[in-house]
Amino acid sequence: MNNLEISYNTEREDIRYPEYGRTIQDMLRYAKTIEEQPKRQKTVEAIIRMMELLNPVGNRNMDDYREKLWNHAFAIAGYDLDVTPPSGITIRKDEDRPKAEPVPYPPSTKKMRHYGYNVQTLIKKAIEMPEGVKKEGFVEVIASYMKLAYKTWNREHYVSDDVVKDDLEILSEGQLELHEGHSSLDILAVSASKKDKELARLQQQNRKKNGGGGKNRNRKNYGNFRKQRKK
Repeated sequence: MNNLEISYNTEREDIRYPEYGRTIQDMLRYAKTIEEQPKRQKTVEAIIRMMELLNPVGNRNMDDYREKLWNHAFAIAGYDLDVTPPSGITIRKDEDRPKAEPVPYPPSTKKMRHYGYNVQTLIKKAIEMPEGVKKEGFVEVIASYMKLAYKTWNREHYVSDDVVKDDLEILSEGQLELHEGHSSLDILAVSASKKDKELARLQQQNRKKNGGGGKNRNRKNYGNFRKQRKK
């Protein structure tokens, strides 16, 4: 009985670009051994067309993709492939290619991460504002948002306004606090939600009456709705 010699991929040389397969790699290395330059040129061009069939371009820019294929072919062949790439295509080694600077992660804080980084930004903005009614209202909105964030993060436990008030003072290092007689933070959140729902209802009614148009009438109806609420 004859013994079969089986070659396993684990025993072979690594593939430079696995998406093209080992056969393409072997073909390019064979092309390097062709002595006649015209024949070698045509062979490499045919191999690159095969690489394009193996990885179709899709919606990508065709010119950029061809340059990528030629660069991959040269890299697979060890950059000593004696052929001429098409006009406009530049062969660069990986180490010679410009590399994008790493994008830094947004800054974070170690204190009370459940409120999120946006709360930190709002608090810094409120600290810079001059004292007055506008600042008090802004701080109240921040606290309301903090409570919504806290309830989203911790749904199993009740979150009181006092907890949010204490956290606001800690995060602002004592520079911000809710003014006396402020509204319930839950009422602020519910009120904002009701206004959004009412506006959506008015827009839907107006679309039915006007066949999908009438943005200006929506604004007018919402303005009248706000006036009625104030009364």
